[in-house]
Amino acid sequence: MGNVHVLDHPLIQHKLSFIRDRSTGTKEFRELVDEVAMLMAFEITRDLPLEETTIETPVTTTTTKVLAGKKIGLVPILRAGLGMVDGMLKLIPAAKVGHVGLYRDPETLKPVEYYIKLPSDIHERELIVIDPMLATGGSANDAIQSLKNRGAKNIRLMCLIAAPEGVEVIKEQHPDVDIYLAALDEKLDDHAYIVPGLGDAGDRLFGTK
Repeated sequence: MGNVHVLDHPLIQHKLSFIRDRSTGTKEFRELVDEVAMLMAFEITRDLPLEETTIETPVTTTTTKVLAGKKIGLVPILRAGLGMVDGMLKLIPAAKVGHVGLYRDPETLKPVEYYIKLPSDIHERELIVIDPMLATGGSANDAIQSLKNRGAKNIRLMCLIAAPEGVEVIKEQHPDVDIYLAALDEKLDDHAYIVPGLGDAGDRLFGTK
């Protein structure tokens, strides 16, 4: 059963405050998102399985632990999800990265898929879908369904902030997907923006309007 995990580590919460601040410029915003993604990666991988191995230290032979070969796949939703990939790869450099391109139709507010490129072995991987914002849940819902349609079995969703409405959509449509957040915000406004939110993550990451 999918659970919602709000990662309340003090460093994550501290940096998220500056990410939200409207006066934070593009360069600093990008760096902070990168740092928070790395900290979230530390938390989201907490339950990865380990196995024992034998190594030789400079002093003696000893038994120690390594990851039990569980393959990770990172799947950012374009374009804002790209801002969180590098931070995660610093901790999980062997992860493969797929991409899902979605945009929201301004009339219907429904997501439209325009691009998808994934590792060939996604059915064997623990996939982490990445999008800074979970607002209506439409984009994440469609991205997760696209992965499932292509054989993915183990999927987690990682977002900086979420609205309760988006969380409910994912819980209802994909009850097997765990959701990892830095913050669960108050609501969506009439334009489907998260309140209090952080504005448009893509625009703030890439300096566009």
